[in-house]
Amino acid sequence: MNTKTNANMDINAPAGALSGLKILDFTTLLPGPFATMNLADLGADVLRITTATRTDLVDELEPLTPGSTISTTASMLGRNKRILTLDLKKNESIEIVKKLISEGGYDVLVEQFRPGVMERLGLGYKALAATNPSLIYCSISGYGQQGSHAQTAGHDINYLSLAGLMDYSGRRETGPVLTGVQIADIVGGSNNAAISILAAVISRINNGQGQHIDVSMFDGAFALNVMFGSGTPVAGTSPEREGTLLNGGSCYDFYETADGGYISFGGLEPKFWANFCTKLGHEEWIEKTVEAGSDVKEEIRKIFRTKTRDEWVEVFSGTDACIAPVLSVAEAMDSELIKERNLIVEVPQTQSQTIKQIASPFNLSKTPVTYWQVGRPVAEADNREILKALGYSEEKIRELENIGVLR
Repeated sequence: MNTKTNANMDINAPAGALSGLKILDFTTLLPGPFATMNLADLGADVLRITTATRTDLVDELEPLTPGSTISTTASMLGRNKRILTLDLKKNESIEIVKKLISEGGYDVLVEQFRPGVMERLGLGYKALAATNPSLIYCSISGYGQQGSHAQTAGHDINYLSLAGLMDYSGRRETGPVLTGVQIADIVGGSNNAAISILAAVISRINNGQGQHIDVSMFDGAFALNVMFGSGTPVAGTSPEREGTLLNGGSCYDFYETADGGYISFGGLEPKFWANFCTKLGHEEWIEKTVEAGSDVKEEIRKIFRTKTRDEWVEVFSGTDACIAPVLSVAEAMDSELIKERNLIVEVPQTQSQTIKQIASPFNLSKTPVTYWQVGRPVAEADNREILKALGYSEEKIRELENIGVLR
């Protein structure tokens, strides 16, 4: 058992799979924080380096966490992390970071600034690796650390656009559509950062060396062309909207129902397609396969508009046809499936209060995920605890506060 402690609680929790891994987190918004949250859920000691003078936009998203000044999003992204507030423009702050790396055991660093910012602060990879050669230093950016776009501002929509993904996503008549989640940010940024960090950790175990990781959200988005873009370098053609098996070019699609709801049909395989056609009363479509054509698809649309979403769920109940209703987030969270998979958890906010959050998707039998605290406002930073562990006296900590280092 290991003990996690902060000003609000003293909680015993089983050591996680990544227990012993210590990470300095210099990231904001979504990509970096989601990556480090996943690592923290798995047992890593994540120390978020931030400042009270620079607002993270995620903190202000509504709704706010009950009993807190930050959003429910920030409360989740900050889960299982401690906080140290530093003014990185002051030399004393740089010395604290170096000491955390050289003496505090924090040998993984994750940053999400525009390329060159950490170097100008004196916290670039080369400078810090000189302090600790085993340092794993992960930089997350839009377009990578080098190249013509390295200094170009961007967000999820831009990476997806330049990667070619949005050109064959959406409808022919209306063009590309916005997605409800940030695909490039999470898949290209968060997930690739976490995977790369863990790969570097294994490499370090084998050879004792750290390394610099360059995670580009654009690179990650471009790699997602694996299904229908992999043939482009060979054939010289690009996939088109509603032109592939999975983007509306077959009967694999969403269908509006009488009440304005939607049903999703994903039955690509012949047996699922046959069950689907039979249930709709059109066995003659079976031999046409799921790529039956626009005429059949239009008939399917008309049929689905004759009943409500939930009526169609009942019609297909017990039928192996890859049918599912399109649920709202609230409906999904109230579903039996979410409850069975334990995907909503109670996370401690104080010793006597908990908050419901979306659970980690990781299920390990010997080292299960644990939740020891929600994310907190920077006003509740762990400055004293962390600096005392580094050997700073109470007098020195007060001095650092007075000159604006701890802010």
